[in-house]
Order: sequence, then structure tokens, then C-alpha cells
Amino acid sequence: MLRLCALIAALGSLTACAADPAPRAVVDIESVVPTPAIPVGAGASTGSYTVDCGRNAENHRNSDNLVASPGVRDGAHHLHDYVGNLSTDAFSTNDSLAAAKTTCRDGDASSYYWPVLHLNGHHDEVRAPDSVHITFLGSPVSKVVAMPRFLRTVTGDAKAGQGARPTWTCAGFPDRATTSYPRCPAGARILRVYEFPSCWDGRATDSPDHKAHLRFPTGNGACPRATFPVPRLRVEVGYDLPADTDFTISSFPEVADRASASDHAHFVNVRTEAATADVVTCINQGRDC
Repeated sequence: MLRLCALIAALGSLTACAADPAPRAVVDIESVVPTPAIPVGAGASTGSYTVDCGRNAENHRNSDNLVASPGVRDGAHHLHDYVGNLSTDAFSTNDSLAAAKTTCRDGDASSYYWPVLHLNGHHDEVRAPDSVHITFLGSPVSKVVAMPRFLRTVTGDAKAGQGARPTWTCAGFPDRATTSYPRCPAGARILRVYEFPSCWDGRATDSPDHKAHLRFPTGNGACPRATFPVPRLRVEVGYDLPADTDFTISSFPEVADRASASDHAHFVNVRTEAATADVVTCINQGRDC
């Protein structure tokens, strides 16, 4: 690709070459191996709590990252879509978040955000989500406890490193997820599914790497030693795109070809203690709220 661009540059057309990003690597979702479901035990918390926070019709976007780079304007170096708290930016505080308005119908002022999706070949047009579904789920082996207010966390790795997680799938394939951009059957919605860690250390609302205080369950669904199961956050972001649409996500400049494996999401819990208790009760009682 670099040699081709050099040749084009010699012909006086470097701008055209630079404006055309490398084609994205894709995988046919039907070729992805299904992930086995974790068996549900007798002591499981089987309920769910769904939050309707819209799909960012307000166009709340910025290149800040309150969790990873607080107090730093443009700290993310890539653009985020937000739902929930309408004030979230690099300089948000616990007090400002608690006082802000929200897009969530139940009054949840929490902040949920992830990198925007770009349509390549359209001057990197930002494509708004067609759907956003936010659900808190239980544990397959035990009841859950409340997460603390102002807990901050992340899932995935913005640098496409060892913390990368499979987020990409298609509607109709709930048991298949990949770190690659997916090729979906005609008419199927492209989905980004963010599963957040749900085993809390019982003390901190944050940690230096924003991960150590909240870990993922082990392979059988149980929490690691000295951690406690909290409601498991699942955020599903969907897009209805024509077949063969070329798209990528916004990423750090150093991430090659806007790698799909750099997909990630952040969450700041601003739900009140009373509202959080309602979520926990619903999940532990096996209800769908």
C-alpha cells in the first residue's frame, strides 16, 4: 500500500491516496464458532433490568474520556457516542454528573459511551446507532450485590492489545462474537455487544488501570476469590447498513487501520443507591424489569 501511494504521489495525486483508508478485514459471522452458554446453577440470579436511554439522538459526542483521561480535553484522541448523562466530558465530576439531565427514561444519570462508527468513503461520516439496548443481568452461580455509586469501568482495549474482547456480531447470531468486523447476512443488523466485568473487589470505585477493581467472572461464571458479583452490564449497539458498506470505528491514531479489535466501551454508574437497590432486587428475584 505504501509503494502504491508513493507512485500516486509521484503522479501528483497523493491527496486521493491518503483519503482512501485501507479496506477493512472482515469475517463472515456464519463462520464464527458459537460460544457455549454457561450452565445456570440453583443459586443463580436470573432476572434482568433494562434501561431505555435512547440512541444518542441528541448527538452527544466528544473526544474526551472521563474514565481513562479525566481532566484532559481530547484525551481519547478519537470520538465517542454517549447515551445517558448529557453532561459527560473530560471535566465532569461526581457532583456535576449527579446534577445533570439524562436521556434514560427511568432517570438513570449514568454515562455509557463507546467509539463512533465511521462510514468510509463518505469523508468519514459518523453513523449514528439505529438501536441501543442496555441491560443489567445476574450471575449464573449466585445472587448479586449492589455496585457503588460513581463506579467507573471499561471493557475492551482501545489499543487492540491483550485486553481486546470480541464485541462484533449480527442480529440472529447471539452466540457468536468476534474481534473482527463482521459480514452479516443481507438485512441483518450489525451489532456491537459490550459485556462489562461484574466481579467487584468490594472497596474501590476505580483503579489505576480502571480494571483491577472490577474483574470478569471465570469460565464457569463464578467470581474470582475476594470479589463479589454485581449486576452484569450488557450494552448492545446496532446499525442497519446496506450490504458491503465499508465502515470502521474511531480509534487512536496509532491503531493500524482502525482495528476492529480496538473496540471498547466505558461506564460510570451514577444511579442512586435506592435505584441500584431496585435493580439488584429485580435481578435476584428472577424478574424482568
